[in-house]
Amino acid sequence: MNKNVGGLDRIFRIILGVVLIILTLTQVIDVWGWIGILPLITGIFSRCGLYSLLGVNTCNRERNCGCPFKK
Repeated sequence: MNKNVGGLDRIFRIILGVVLIILTLTQVIDVWGWIGILPLITGIFSRCGLYSLLGVNTCNRERNCGCPFKK
């Protein structure tokens, strides 16, 4: 599978996912905080299904992030 999440997008997803999960575990927010699993997984694996459907790619092709379309 091609990676389509890179750089700041990936870091933001991981941080957001962890924060939402921690807030849920500490009962600051409701069970909807478990939605944080999605950005965490997409950030860890650098792959977003919605980005694939929309044709979005934030992976920097000049840096080696696993994209098949390297220069």
